[in-house]
Amino acid sequence: MLTYEECLELSDLTSEEVDAIAEHEHMDPMIAMALGHYMITHAGEQKIKRIIMDDIEKAQRERNYQHAEMLQKVLKHFIATHPEHNSQKAAA
Repeated sequence: MLTYEECLELSDLTSEEVDAIAEHEHMDPMIAMALGHYMITHAGEQKIKRIIMDDIEKAQRERNYQHAEMLQKVLKHFIATHPEHNSQKAAA
């Protein structure tokens, strides 16, 4: 059986990115990891970006600025680590 950490390594996501998906979709992190991996392998990077942006907006509405700041860093990292897909979508 694979551990959470082993699955995370295979997912091409960080734990913070998985947590953002889990928060947005109201699901267990392991299921969010599988969903996130599916989206990355099926050109769904823009959806993940939108999920993180939605989480940032929600945190700001709730005046949870510390969480919003952390999510901004997650978004920045996601965009930096998936540039080819994000730039292709923007150019289309």
